[in-house]
Amino acid sequence: MIRVERVGPLATIQDLGRPGWFDSGVGISGAADRAALRLANRLVGNPEGAAGIEVLLGGLELSAQRHLTLAVTGAPAPAFVDDRPVGPASVLELEEGQHLRLGLAGTGLRSYVAVRGGIDIAPVLGSRSRDTMSGIGPDPLRPGDVLPVGSPPRTYPIVDVAPVPPPGGAPLTIRALLGPRDDWFTDPGALFAGEWMVSSDTDRVGARLDRRIGPPLERRIQDELPTEGVALGSIQVPPSGQPVVFLADHPITGGYPVVAVVIDADVDAMAQARPGQTVRFRRY
Repeated sequence: MIRVERVGPLATIQDLGRPGWFDSGVGISGAADRAALRLANRLVGNPEGAAGIEVLLGGLELSAQRHLTLAVTGAPAPAFVDDRPVGPASVLELEEGQHLRLGLAGTGLRSYVAVRGGIDIAPVLGSRSRDTMSGIGPDPLRPGDVLPVGSPPRTYPIVDVAPVPPPGGAPLTIRALLGPRDDWFTDPGALFAGEWMVSSDTDRVGARLDRRIGPPLERRIQDELPTEGVALGSIQVPPSGQPVVFLADHPITGGYPVVAVVIDADVDAMAQARPGQTVRFRRY
């Protein structure tokens, strides 16, 4: 068992989501940075899709109710076992009564805590993920919550630490494919010109962008667009002209034109972009 002692801005249980429910109006959800969760699970010997904790910016403190094997990946929040600092993306052994504490991440947005055996709460529609848009799945964590841990797998990790470079604060380059509604814009290539900046209006649903340097994205067609399906990584442009990059908890349909879609390989990096960070799009 794990007891939650302290929570920062937001901490939720996440696995790799609940595919297969679009016909019921339910999106996939799951970890915003899928690669970071997969790595944390590999480090502790779990299947990659085991449920862990997604931590926004840091500030989480957990206490072990028995011996636990954990790993912390994603945004490099300073990590401590009791008062001892530990390295990022390393395998941590906690004895009963010991605490794991995360400070505030200096770069990146979301850290991931995996425990050997996974967080063993009841799944909803086949997933233990919290979908913040629909409210499906377990509630965000609060101090005093006690989380059950599943039985450990038979296999065991063969590494003590993963040499993973932390997310940087430099301009982020994101690759995107134009379409499906790029013909609704006077110059859709304006998306790739200059720089954008991540707005403070960003969450698990999507990252809104402000124009920093370069021409605006102007609509050529002003008609209403019938509601249509939207994919993870879609760059939707509302009337304000501020693009929104859809992330893990995005709606499955939308009524604003999608000028381009971020390629799947770059969605995780976009999910780690924090407010104020510069983003450059590159045509794929």
